[in-house]
Amino acid sequence: MRTVGVDLAAEAACTAIAVVEWHAGTAAVVELEFPADDAAVLRHAHGADKVGIDCPLGWPDAFVEFLRTQRADPAGIATDLPGAAWRRSLAYRRTDERVRSLCGMVPLSVATDRIGVTAMRAVRLQALLAQRGHRLDRAGTGLIVEVYPAAGLKHWQLPFRRYKGSKNLAALGTLIDTLREAAPWLDFGAHEGLCRQRDHAADAVLAALLARAAACGLTIQPAATERAAAESEGWIALPTCTLGDLVRSA
Repeated sequence: MRTVGVDLAAEAACTAIAVVEWHAGTAAVVELEFPADDAAVLRHAHGADKVGIDCPLGWPDAFVEFLRTQRADPAGIATDLPGAAWRRSLAYRRTDERVRSLCGMVPLSVATDRIGVTAMRAVRLQALLAQRGHRLDRAGTGLIVEVYPAAGLKHWQLPFRRYKGSKNLAALGTLIDTLREAAPWLDFGAHEGLCRQRDHAADAVLAALLARAAACGLTIQPAATERAAAESEGWIALPTCTLGDLVRSA
């Protein structure tokens, strides 16, 4: 199996792509591209079994409807809901609330935070992949799946905070050390140095690991009542497995 992880940013300069090949009991980072443009994402996605993208794949349904109503009929905007609760329903998706309840972590709001700019790029990539014949499903059953590296790290009991940016290189190095100890079957090869120097590269590798979990059915699925929203808003694939399960699964 070949999985691809994409740490997506608004621009190519901060985007990284990792390709991991899986064999019986082992896995290897065979390619790591940084920076990476849209053409690189499309190239690596071709032939991949699963592509994990660290970026929201859609917007909250309530937010989309809010914009439609605001444009067509401002008087039709609901005004009787509590202010904070109403704003939260517009800012966060069903999957964001699930992550909050299960992990105690709050993903960035695609509706109100700067991650929305990156999500615009993700929409273009989804269109390009669909035009090339790939089956897409924002709930994660198609080629691509939405992933959240920090939540994966927390689930695997690895350092998941304060490892990003040039001021936190020591923490990033510690993360790679603990990941190697927890997953001795993962061969970084010549790409380990870049993962120690650039958090984007490390997150791309983590995204590829989470893509493997999704491909093997080792992630939390939306409930029946959440399925429609997951298909329109996107669904974060939270792992239910250990790191070792990734190489033990068919």
